[in-house]
Amino acid sequence: MAARGHVQDPNDRRLRPIYDYLDNGNNKMAIQQADKLLKKHKDLHCAKVLKAIGLQRTGKQDEAYALAQEVAALEPTDDNSLQALTILYREMHRPELVTKLYEAAVKKVPNSEEYHSHLFMAYARVGEYKKMQQAGMALYKIVPKNPYYFWSVMSLIMQSISAQDENLSKTMFLPLAERMVEKMVKEDKIEAEAEVELYYMILERLEKYKEALDVVRGKLGEKLTSELQSRENKCMAMYKKLRRWPECNALSRRLLLKNSDDWQFYITYFDSLFQLIDESWTPPAEEEHSLEGEVHCSVEQAVEFIEERITEESKSSRPLRGPYLAKLELIRRLRHRGCNDEYKLGDPEDLMFQYFKKFGDKPCCFTDLKVFVDLLPPSQYSKFIQQLLEVIPLSAAAENEVALPGDIKALQQHLCVVQLSRLLGIYHAMDKREKLTVVRELMFRYRHGLEFGKSCLKTELQFSDYYCLLAVHLLLDLWLEGEEAAVWQCLTLLEEGLAHSPSNAQFKLLLIRIYCRLGAFEPVAELYSSLDAKHIQHDTIGYLLTRYAESLGHYAAASQSCNFALRFFHSNQKDTSEYIIQAYKYGAFEKIPEFIAFRNRLNSSLHFAQVRTERMLLDLLLEANISTSLEESIKSMSLSPEEDDIPWKDLRDNRDLTVLFSWDPKDRDISEEHRKLSLEEETLWLRIRSLTLRLVSGLPTLSHTIQPKNSEKTAENGVSSRIDTIRSLLQQLEAAVDSGKKFLEQKIQYPVLGPPPTRMAGFFSNGSCQCQTSLFYLVSDIYELDTNGLEDSAEIQERIGNSFKSLVERLTDLFSKCKGDLIEVRDGTLKTHPNLLENLVFFVETISIALWVSSYCDSVLRPFKSNLQKKKKKKKESSVAMPPVFTHFLDYVTELQTLTSNVIDHIKGLEIILTALKLEELSLKDTLLLQEEKKFTKTVQGKVQSSYHHSVQEIGELLKKRLDTIKKLKI
Repeated sequence: MAARGHVQDPNDRRLRPIYDYLDNGNNKMAIQQADKLLKKHKDLHCAKVLKAIGLQRTGKQDEAYALAQEVAALEPTDDNSLQALTILYREMHRPELVTKLYEAAVKKVPNSEEYHSHLFMAYARVGEYKKMQQAGMALYKIVPKNPYYFWSVMSLIMQSISAQDENLSKTMFLPLAERMVEKMVKEDKIEAEAEVELYYMILERLEKYKEALDVVRGKLGEKLTSELQSRENKCMAMYKKLRRWPECNALSRRLLLKNSDDWQFYITYFDSLFQLIDESWTPPAEEEHSLEGEVHCSVEQAVEFIEERITEESKSSRPLRGPYLAKLELIRRLRHRGCNDEYKLGDPEDLMFQYFKKFGDKPCCFTDLKVFVDLLPPSQYSKFIQQLLEVIPLSAAAENEVALPGDIKALQQHLCVVQLSRLLGIYHAMDKREKLTVVRELMFRYRHGLEFGKSCLKTELQFSDYYCLLAVHLLLDLWLEGEEAAVWQCLTLLEEGLAHSPSNAQFKLLLIRIYCRLGAFEPVAELYSSLDAKHIQHDTIGYLLTRYAESLGHYAAASQSCNFALRFFHSNQKDTSEYIIQAYKYGAFEKIPEFIAFRNRLNSSLHFAQVRTERMLLDLLLEANISTSLEESIKSMSLSPEEDDIPWKDLRDNRDLTVLFSWDPKDRDISEEHRKLSLEEETLWLRIRSLTLRLVSGLPTLSHTIQPKNSEKTAENGVSSRIDTIRSLLQQLEAAVDSGKKFLEQKIQYPVLGPPPTRMAGFFSNGSCQCQTSLFYLVSDIYELDTNGLEDSAEIQERIGNSFKSLVERLTDLFSKCKGDLIEVRDGTLKTHPNLLENLVFFVETISIALWVSSYCDSVLRPFKSNLQKKKKKKKESSVAMPPVFTHFLDYVTELQTLTSNVIDHIKGLEIILTALKLEELSLKDTLLLQEEKKFTKTVQGKVQSSYHHSVQEIGELLKKRLDTIKKLKI
């Protein structure tokens, strides 16, 4: 609980047992203890609040809130009550109530430093920047301490950042903040580094770069000591803004003389050098070159400088990579500029070869050289690789032709060469037989390399893991070329790799992608859980899980994975507020805008919007059977068809699409174009799903009593506006569907390990889209019938009857696309059909929407039938002609029931086939399977079979619920 040891309160002893119960999670006992205490001490406010906390934690939110407000209305000023209420409001996610609490406390105890600072932090939690500024100044007047003054200054900066009008920001908030700091500078009251940082931040935002530079270079700059080279980095940033290239060049040169391995300064050195060359800058004859010393303004000087760094490096006790890579970077830049000076630096091929000899045993060697391979002519690729292989000390094994490394250094060198071979496209040019030979060789090397990692802990990676990963990438190439057995071999090798290296995230991520591609989600949930994704990773890699869970029929797992993601996104709001408060407390002002930007980025996350939408659709699918439960579900989710809470204009794609290692050449790797297209596709699909959800949420709003035709009350009671909302949403859905179809006409193919495609293509091709759209149009027709009455509505009734018929036909057609074996054995190889599973899932969703719409039809037709029967009794006629719409509806419901029963029978058949399938008798082609892999092959096939079995079971269970509900539909 809150810190309470320092409060010398006579009631502290009485309250302690309640605190202890709450701390230990024994909320019921805490409530009982609070009740006992309140019987004796009715005015002990803190006991009431602690009771409210207990009630909140046991799910009685309304009671807790009422009790809290009872205490808050008394405007308490004792520390215990205030702290307890703060905790309660935080747990209720109502931080705005904390501000009211401390506003009242500050009025009653105006000179309390503690209450004023609590009020400031309460405003910080809700982002009330203007009030923060005022609170900060009020605090400074009571206790004139510098931090409080600068809290107020920072709040002005936050007002400028959050201001909609940029002009207002630069003409009012920032100049005021600048004047406030200048006042402290003139009075010589600047004490801490954080205050100088804040002054620098203001000047930078005002684009007063020269003044900012003067601050950093002057006396105040001496306080910038917490970060290494803090002053130099700030000077460099200002020189760049001011385009003072001589100073940029001289400063970066000076810093490289101190540390010739700092890559950022090489980049600045080269950038400024070529800027000076382009400007034909010449150093002054007599004066100093620049404020920072000597300037280099020619390629000759740069070449000489780099050569000097390499000479210096050779004397160093520790080998430094920077100078060697700088030489290659200079060649790359000269070549890009079309200069003929690169000969002065040497041949890139030879330089890379020398670099490999020096650093080839380091895992970073590949990533270092990867940047510069485009300096090699394609005709030299094979020769270059051969040249590298010749310098690796490999010894041939007696029983095999493969020459193996004798130690870890040689293994790392060989791994680097293999990775470069893949990057240069040498493996891609091979035919199937050659690729299989390379796969066998890589796996032989992988198993041999395990010898070096016998002493590795379970949390450490094996030295030879990359051999296994590269073998899998080659097999994926074969799979894309049509070799079905190769994908099973991929899974086998990855499972084997994971057994030896249980902490290897790359093995797990690849397994997740491949299992999902094969339609098996069951093993994926466990693999993702073992990745132990932390914080932001729920956003960056969460898509790997949430994209497939529901679409492959694992509803329970889908619900769980959505919950994991949503928990992170919802806690982000609260957590970020705490980070901001800590930044204020410790003077880390420059971090506050970063935290705000981080929060906004997560709130605008594409993945957040997707998970939120899919979770609500999933909940409706699992929980809402008929219109009453649908209405309850929609109410509990606070869903409204009119409201769209997705920030479409600001959507941010935070997915990490490069989380899987790739050694593919540029033309085969994920490009910027792929990213843009994937974002476009994801946004289109999200729009379709969001509109579907909003249309479904609009159904219960129509199920209320409708006023007769021409009634003036119709518009007043809002029902006519509700149908207008439905029709408007339907038009938007049609537009989104058209955009989606146009997008798919491009027939985009992402790289195999690139962004996974959405479910949009299946949604259109299997007929679900047409079915769902027709159902929503039917709603509009039923509403029209309801408004106009049965008389004079023959045309509408006929239209509804035709809609019912075409819906049954479309649903039957959708079912026909679900037929077929999910797993089949072809030429001794397993072949899965995940598209059939996805079609079944779409069928369940469409039949659920059909049921909700039918329930609405039922609620409209039932009163009509009741009225007809009353008329029949009054007139005492044996037969009153029943309007055709009743017959159409009953026929439709009967056909819906028959169709659903057929699908359930089909699913039972699939279950029997999957259970009877004896996978262990299968063996993959000898060309791909080695004896020691058979154990893992059996495991993989078992996992896929079990997952499919689980999928059809969950789909079958849900359909049975739907069938039971359809049977209850009677007018």
